[in-house]
Amino acid sequence: MGTIFQRRATADTPTLDRYDIAHLAGGARRVAETALVGLRGRGVITVVGPRVRAAESPDGPAGGGAEHPVEQALLALCPESRSVAWVLAEVARGAETAAIERWLVAYGLRTRYRRRLTQAGRRSLEAAVREAVLPAYVFEGPAAVPDRRLSRVISGAELPSGLGKSLIRLGKALDSDRDSHHDSHHGSDTDSGSGHSGGGGGGGGGGD
Repeated sequence: MGTIFQRRATADTPTLDRYDIAHLAGGARRVAETALVGLRGRGVITVVGPRVRAAESPDGPAGGGAEHPVEQALLALCPESRSVAWVLAEVARGAETAAIERWLVAYGLRTRYRRRLTQAGRRSLEAAVREAVLPAYVFEGPAAVPDRRLSRVISGAELPSGLGKSLIRLGKALDSDRDSHHDSHHGSDTDSGSGHSGGGGGGGGGGD
């Protein structure tokens, strides 16, 4: 598993890992988000509300642990419960993420001064999209995270703290209302179905 993050490249055609692609797609912030979602999916960290911390087992239930330097940096930031917003910001401006940017610049995938994508960088990103190997959130960010609550937590972490927390609370309230409506509707259907069943049984008895 660890070898997936080792870059094997010639001078002209570097091999990119998911964090290289994440940086091309959304910069340093996307690198941090990708690490958070990946580690949480493997059980290496837990996210409860707007807080994140390392799981009790450093390897997590799926095994593997934190393999990439960016993942290791994120894990080291949260041995105890920390704000998701703070952890993402620290990883985004950390040395491990900066090293990715320097590598992309060195291979001509980002420009040296303004750090914009070069034509080669755009081609590499487009090729990764076509291959469809990496999760959608690597390319599209929090909106593509399958877990809606985690998606909102990450999106809220980009906003001013008060507004972010308000949006997360609003999202949870909408989920609760939706679940309550579903349960109520389901219960009505069940009651209605039971009534029809009883009527049918009575009719059968009359026929005997």
